[in-house]
Amino acid sequence: MKKVSSLSQLGFADDIHRTLFRPIQQSAAPSPTQRRTKISVIGAGNVGMAIAQTILTQDLTDELALVDAKPDKLQGEMLDLQHAAAFLPRTRILASPDYAVTANSDICIITAGARQIPGETRLNLLQRNLALFKEIVPPLARYSPGTLLLVVSNPVDVLTYIAWKLSGFPPNRVIGSGTNLDSSRFRFLLADHLEVNAQDVQAYMVGEHGDSSVALWSSMSVGGVPILSQLTNDKAVVEQGVLEKIRKAVVESAYEVIRLKGYTSWAIGYSVANLARSLLRDQHSIHPVSLLAKGFYGIPDDREVFLSLPAQLGRSGILSVANIHLSDEEAARLRRSANTLWELQQKLDL
Repeated sequence: MKKVSSLSQLGFADDIHRTLFRPIQQSAAPSPTQRRTKISVIGAGNVGMAIAQTILTQDLTDELALVDAKPDKLQGEMLDLQHAAAFLPRTRILASPDYAVTANSDICIITAGARQIPGETRLNLLQRNLALFKEIVPPLARYSPGTLLLVVSNPVDVLTYIAWKLSGFPPNRVIGSGTNLDSSRFRFLLADHLEVNAQDVQAYMVGEHGDSSVALWSSMSVGGVPILSQLTNDKAVVEQGVLEKIRKAVVESAYEVIRLKGYTSWAIGYSVANLARSLLRDQHSIHPVSLLAKGFYGIPDDREVFLSLPAQLGRSGILSVANIHLSDEEAARLRRSANTLWELQQKLDL
């Protein structure tokens, strides 16, 4: 019997990918493949070093460059990691306040950012971060014109938009960490309650990273079983208030970590390393990340805002956006987030 090598020979539509995913506008081809891979991390604070450490232990790159404005701390962090060479995969570790050290990076991860001063407005904080990004992004783009920019600094959605504008890169190559970690927290809470492995839970948080994020209850499933429709079939009552409490618990879980230890680091380290793996190794896996969202889910084409949507990631960055079903309420909340971000962006001196 002849072996069937393609689903199309069984009658599966060749264009099914276009039905499931929407392409990114104005996307660029992947940068030329290099024999050695290089990742640069900008910012050697708690988050930056957690990301660097996770990248090293997962053997994701041949070369790791660290950049920070504090040379002594930077040198100390580099030496501390280099001294662990006997216990890690062989990776060349560099560090310098000079952005030349990032030259020819495959991915540049930005974690640097100004912290909010008590009583400071969100707009003023953004203006200070804008000034900081004007010092960071242009040299990264100059030294690594083919790189992918991965923004982790908060507020991540607006700062990803700023990085896109300052870099001049096509939108598929500028990505925010967005709600990738929020979705992991969401899956953990659901898996813990249902007593299943979190990897068997399909559940996304989308929209603006933070308090107004949107939980996609309508598409949530466990082991392929749609949860809400199953509850409806069993005539169980699902109160909107209960769902909202769960969403808020996801958002507040980050604040709980900050209250207890002063900052978050390890979870975001694993989250960003997970994104780097999908990008560098061209895995075509789906992650909810901050991307240029105009034209998706009813967001107007003239609203250049970055929001988290489930996207397929590969070597050229954002490959496509999943056509996940949204309820009317979920879509409306997503558009409200887009409008809020758009109005804020209009006030920036960019």
